[in-house]
Amino acid sequence: MKIVETTIPGPLIVEPRVLGDQRGFFMETWSAAGFAAAGLDLGFVQDNHSRSQKGVLRGMHFQNPGPQGKLVRVTSGAVFDVAVDLRASSPTFGKWAGVELSAENRRMFWVPEGFAHGFLTLEDDTDFLYKCTAPYAPQSEFSLAWDDPAVGIEWPLAGLDPIISDKDARGLALADVPVFA
Repeated sequence: MKIVETTIPGPLIVEPRVLGDQRGFFMETWSAAGFAAAGLDLGFVQDNHSRSQKGVLRGMHFQNPGPQGKLVRVTSGAVFDVAVDLRASSPTFGKWAGVELSAENRRMFWVPEGFAHGFLTLEDDTDFLYKCTAPYAPQSEFSLAWDDPAVGIEWPLAGLDPIISDKDARGLALADVPVFA
């Protein structure tokens, strides 16, 4: 696999080795030994799967306490995936990194603990899968406002009016979220 750094330290793009022929393809999406050799010694405790139509925006979610690291990928469709640094001591606090993930490019995105995470679906019937390093804890979950001008995420909304849950519509401004040390 190939690890690609993003514009801020922490989040990483993972490009798995894909073996293909006339039958289709094969790729290894998770190997504890392989990821550890690449510097990502991760202990996952939960897998999640969501399906969304085009224009659904989910996020920007995080848990504090009980932060989750997430290894995310798309198996059908495409998303624009984003991580926002919420580590107060980080020189990139409040900055974001984004990447397009799709069934076609087969990329994965590592979102470490201490980051808010969200995505915008770019195609109908997008299947989004992610592995988490900590269990879901609704009492510790927060949403950073997806459109907070202090963060300035450049969502590829061309012609889209994003579909957002009531919970995400009540997302907090960066100045109001419980940040990490």
